[in-house]
Amino acid sequence: MRKNHLAVLLAASMVVSMTACGQKTEDTGATATAAPTTEAATEAPTTEAPTQEKEGTYTAGTYTGTTPGMKGDMTVEVTFDEDSITDVTVKDHVETYGIGYGMSTTPVEVMPEKIVKAQSVNVDSITGATITCMAIKRAVSDCIEQAGGDPKSMAQVSDSFDYQDNMETDVVVVGGGAAGLSAAITAAEAGADVVLIEKQGITGGSTTRSGGKVLAAGTSWQTKQDFEDSPEQMYDYLISFSKGLIDEDLLKLFCDNSAENLTWLEDIGMKVKDVEPIHSSLTPWRVHNSEGGGGQTSGHGGQIMVPLNDRAEELGVRFVYNTSGKELITEEDGSITGVKAETADGKQITVKGKAVILATGGYASSEELMSRYQEFLPSNKNTSVPAGNIGEGLLMAEAIGAKNFESEGLQLVYVSYTCGVGINEESGLIVSASGERVVNEWSYQSHVAEALAQAKSPKGYYIATDNDPNPTVQYGLTLDSTVKAASVEELAQELSMDPAVLKATVDRYNELCAKGEDEDFGKPAEYMIPLEGDTYYAIAMNPGSSVTFGGLGINENSQVLDTQDQPIKGLYAAGEVAFTGLFGTEYPCCGMAIGSAVYFGRVAGANAAAEE
Repeated sequence: MRKNHLAVLLAASMVVSMTACGQKTEDTGATATAAPTTEAATEAPTTEAPTQEKEGTYTAGTYTGTTPGMKGDMTVEVTFDEDSITDVTVKDHVETYGIGYGMSTTPVEVMPEKIVKAQSVNVDSITGATITCMAIKRAVSDCIEQAGGDPKSMAQVSDSFDYQDNMETDVVVVGGGAAGLSAAITAAEAGADVVLIEKQGITGGSTTRSGGKVLAAGTSWQTKQDFEDSPEQMYDYLISFSKGLIDEDLLKLFCDNSAENLTWLEDIGMKVKDVEPIHSSLTPWRVHNSEGGGGQTSGHGGQIMVPLNDRAEELGVRFVYNTSGKELITEEDGSITGVKAETADGKQITVKGKAVILATGGYASSEELMSRYQEFLPSNKNTSVPAGNIGEGLLMAEAIGAKNFESEGLQLVYVSYTCGVGINEESGLIVSASGERVVNEWSYQSHVAEALAQAKSPKGYYIATDNDPNPTVQYGLTLDSTVKAASVEELAQELSMDPAVLKATVDRYNELCAKGEDEDFGKPAEYMIPLEGDTYYAIAMNPGSSVTFGGLGINENSQVLDTQDQPIKGLYAAGEVAFTGLFGTEYPCCGMAIGSAVYFGRVAGANAAAEE
């Protein structure tokens, strides 16, 4: 049972990205362990270093270092002659596909060559993949010490950026996530020359970190699993979340083309595993998992992004890495004809073209732009989006007269980071920080989170007794961090709540359980389990968000609109930078963000390529 609890806890730490359900990870210190082996000792490896025949920098031979990586241990093998590092090979790892490995720009492929070329472990990490880079450098450092060298004395070797000051192209894409790569591929397939500017050292953005889920209706995968679905049914479901904020035409376009959109991704190279509901209350099942994914897991988005990246490279898209778009170039007639950008080392470059596509992602890492949610989200540390997601595309477009809608909503989840309560289908009593019940607890996690956000609650609490049937809750009750008391009133005091409020909430909940009908919020009777026992518990649920709503307004051609709702010539947008009209105030289902980003990215690419 403990193993299952640990799996649940791991899922809890991952779910917060939800660019349709993704991952938050932190770098870890390493205690490198290594056993040197000589090239000759293949049959009977020895733990002793080879005998040095002559005095040199290193004791020649091959050594092995093991260190914690992003998701588990990594083993690196390093070969030396007397005076140099001759080879570095990552032998074993469980890094995230599309971040740690899998592309021509990812650490497993790039870092060994950099270290050998520099003859130093003190080389620059790849922005966007620093955890894996640091793991490789730690393991190599350990091997250097085994060989008699001193990694601390090695020179610092920094990357140099050799970019043209002025570049000419047909289509400029800013941002290399799902929307940007889909746009670049579509434009290139239409015959356009494409330059893609990417802020990090790798493509992928939030999508690679996500669960790799795509929303679609009327697909062959649904048929295989005996689900009948249609674009009309998906539209009816999604529009029900509108609250006057969803553009019916945009949503209908996405729904009508969602099955073809998934097929396009499969043709590019995405491998679909199956279709699932995410929550039992959401039927028919229409969330399509990429290979390896499923449930509330993350780090599978590379199964989407690596094929997109490879296809873009194959088509000759020119990538400009470690570079941020800073300003749109505007002609006298108001049309957009390029981007002024800045490399990581401060060099100013200009890329001119017939059209610009903004695909810069959202703003979940911007303290300033996220501050309007501070009543229920005091900080957004629980996010896995790249640090570069600070809304630069929004600000660039707003500066030339584009409409920037500041939505009240965003993808949100309240979850316990000790036991995972909040991301599965736990269905007991959940209260706000003031002790009031605000929602049908047996509903999709974003719906629960939206209700807590509307209550301006910076925390939620799952109130339980020993009879709660949920395994994640039972695990949570065993933890020292879980607040417990002998009465509801004492529990309220521990939580700094008004005891009368929490007591009234619990009494009303138990009354409804006894009736067998949730008259207040409509939770199904089978999930109305009364709070009974000698001890009362409160599991804290903390808010976190990754997908931001609102942003630039676009039309059905993915053209960016000005403040008068007129298209700005030469300017297109797709993905999280332009989610206005696609979301209400809550995230309706995993897979919506990636699916719509890919679709409107393709629309943007096709129309930008045709721009005169």
